[in-house]
Amino acid sequence: MKKLEKLKQIIYKYRHAWVLLYGFIYMPWFLYLERRPGIHYYIIHSPLDDYIPFIEYFIIPYLLWFVFILAVGGYFFFTSRRDFYRFTAFLFTGMTLFLIICTVFPNGLHLRPHTFARDNIFTDLVRMLYRTDTPTNVLPSIHVFNSIGAAVAVAHSHALKKYKKIQYASYGLSFLIILSTMFLKQHSVTDVIAAFAMACIIYPFVYSTETRKAVRFSKQPI
Repeated sequence: MKKLEKLKQIIYKYRHAWVLLYGFIYMPWFLYLERRPGIHYYIIHSPLDDYIPFIEYFIIPYLLWFVFILAVGGYFFFTSRRDFYRFTAFLFTGMTLFLIICTVFPNGLHLRPHTFARDNIFTDLVRMLYRTDTPTNVLPSIHVFNSIGAAVAVAHSHALKKYKKIQYASYGLSFLIILSTMFLKQHSVTDVIAAFAMACIIYPFVYSTETRKAVRFSKQPI
């Protein structure tokens, strides 16, 4: 009985895990977009893309994206339900808009190099990335959008405000991840701009509204 009661307490404490069920919506939809046949893709390209060199070393921050998002999400999951809800609301809203955009506006890239100037462990990792990730469904960049979301979530965390090094590290890593999408030719500058635009649209609904309410209430007489 004690074990059952303890299990109930754990389930109740982490009941906010229900939002992770979104994965059962996102992944099947995304995999469908990646595999649907007979689709004409609109090729995304910016003149600025031609001035950005391929640099394989950016595969490191690119892959750290997965650790970054999981670390931020995991931290808030276990420490702050409020921050976890805001973080996932930001991410999942943008990811849903991304799926809708790619459904009605199939898009892709022709930026990837066919050969590499160097042969090393980093180019080997890039080859693996290219094999597993198709150059389609790129606008807006989810790598960029989620990195922005993670940095914003860290910036808005009251618990993390006293840990300036962690905040600055998250901003720095987010910046490097965003650069990596372009230097690895995984995304066009257009994809990056679109991700920033989407973040700016979603941000007020998730964070600014609550901030304005807090300021308004703080001005009320006691």
